[in-house]
Amino acid sequence: MADGVNARGADGTGSAGGGGRTGRSDEDAARAPGGAPPGAPGSRRGGPANVLVLLTDQQRWDTTGVHGNPLGLTPAFDRMAAEGVHVANSFTCQPVCAPSRAALQTGRYPAQTGVYRNNIPLPEDAPTLAHHFARAGYDTGYIGKWHLADTDVAGPVRPAQRGGYRDWLAANLLEFTSDAYETTLYDGDGRPHELAGYRADALTDAAIDYITRERANPFFLFLSYLEPHHQNQRDDYPAPQGYGERYAGGWTPGDLAALGGNAAEHLGGYYGMVRRLDECLGRVLAALEEHGLAEDTVVLYTSDHGCHFKTRNSEYKRSCHDASIRVPTALRGPGLATGRPITRLVSHVDLPPTLLDAAGLPVPPDMHGRSLLPLVCGGADDRPDDVLVQISESQVGRALRTPRWKYGVVAPDADGWDDPAADEYVDAYLYDLESDPHELDNLVTAPGAQEVIAPLRDRLLARLAETGERPVIRPAR
Repeated sequence: MADGVNARGADGTGSAGGGGRTGRSDEDAARAPGGAPPGAPGSRRGGPANVLVLLTDQQRWDTTGVHGNPLGLTPAFDRMAAEGVHVANSFTCQPVCAPSRAALQTGRYPAQTGVYRNNIPLPEDAPTLAHHFARAGYDTGYIGKWHLADTDVAGPVRPAQRGGYRDWLAANLLEFTSDAYETTLYDGDGRPHELAGYRADALTDAAIDYITRERANPFFLFLSYLEPHHQNQRDDYPAPQGYGERYAGGWTPGDLAALGGNAAEHLGGYYGMVRRLDECLGRVLAALEEHGLAEDTVVLYTSDHGCHFKTRNSEYKRSCHDASIRVPTALRGPGLATGRPITRLVSHVDLPPTLLDAAGLPVPPDMHGRSLLPLVCGGADDRPDDVLVQISESQVGRALRTPRWKYGVVAPDADGWDDPAADEYVDAYLYDLESDPHELDNLVTAPGAQEVIAPLRDRLLARLAETGERPVIRPAR
C-alpha cells in the first residue's frame, strides 16, 4: 500500500513487508479461496473474480459526459460506462457520508443499520461486504476515508471497527487528517503514513500497489476518495494546481444557475477535482489492463451522495433533491461488458448484492437491495421502478423517487439529529421531473396535487413497511 506499511490488523496477525508490500505469512499465501465457487461469471481464468470499488465523495451525476456535462471532465468514466454497464439512474439511499457508507458496506438502509446520521459508528457485529468476501477466501483491503468509526477519532480506526477489512490504510475522517497536498493515512497497527502528492493521486498509488501485487487469492478492495468533497476547515474545493482555474466560469447545471448558492465561487475547483478523479480512474483501469487483470476484475465506480452547493439548505446535501441524491455509477468486468445501460432507478442498497452476485457469491437474505445482474443478463424486471431515500440531520424525512415524480415527506415534530425515524410525517415535496427536472417548482400544495400524491403516498408507505417502518403520512398543513 505505502512503503513499509503493515496493512494487516493491529491484532498481531501480520508484519510489515518489504518493498512497499503488505506482509503475508506462508499460510496466507497457501490459503485457497475456499468458499468461492469456481467459474465466477465471465472470469477468464475460471476462478472467482477480483472486485474493486472506487467511491468518490459528494460527486453529482451531471459532472459526467454521459450525463451531458460538456466540459470533458470524465473520459475514463464515460468509456467505462459505454463499454460496461452504465447505471444511468443511480441514487444514494441517504444523502450524507456515514449513512451512505454504511449502506454500501451492508446492503441495508441506514435507519436499519442504526447509522442514520454522521457520528454514529457502524455496529461492530454488522455483516459487511468484507466479511462476505473474506469467508469466500478473498484478500480484503480498504484504502482512504472510512467515516464509520468512533466519533472522537479522525485518524486511526480500532480493528474491531474496520468492518471486517484485513488490509488497512485509511483514516476515519480523511477530511481532517489531510489537505489537497498533505495526506495522512493509518495502517493496520494505527501508525501514520504521510503520502506524497495530490491526495487523490496518493490514494490511487496505494490502490495500484495493492491490486497489482502477487497473491494466491482473489482480492476485494474498497478505494474511498475524499474528492470532490469540500475541504471542511476552510469550505473550499482544492483542485490540483491549475485545474480549478481551467474550469472556473464554465458550464453550470440548471438548478445551480437558477438557485445560486455558492456554486459560482466553487464550481471551478469542484470540476477540477472531478477531472483529477477521472484521471485516477483511468490510471487504475490501465493498471488492470497492464497486469492482465481487467478480464478478471469487477469494477464499480460510484459516489456516496451529490452536492447542491448550499441551494437547498445551509450545507451541501441532506435533502431529497436530485442534486443531493443522484450520483454517477458504472460497472465493468467479467460478465459486465455489455455496452447496455440500465435505465431503471437503482439504489445504493442494490450495489452490495450486485458485487457479491457478480463474483459468484450468495447474496445474504437480510440485504435490502437486489442484484442488478439479472437485468444485465437480460432477465425479467419485476421490481418497482422507484427508490426510497431516508434523510437525517437537516430533517427527519423520507422520499420516493420515480421516473417522473419526486415525492417527499418530513416529520415536523422530530429532530433530524436525535431521531432515526418518526411515527408521523407530512407531505412536503412534489416535483414533476418531466416538466421540472431541476426541481424548482414544489407542487405539494398545488390544486389537484392530492390526486398525484395519493398513489405515491401508498407506494412510499409500502416501501417503508419493507424496512420495518409503519408511519402515518398526513397531507400538507
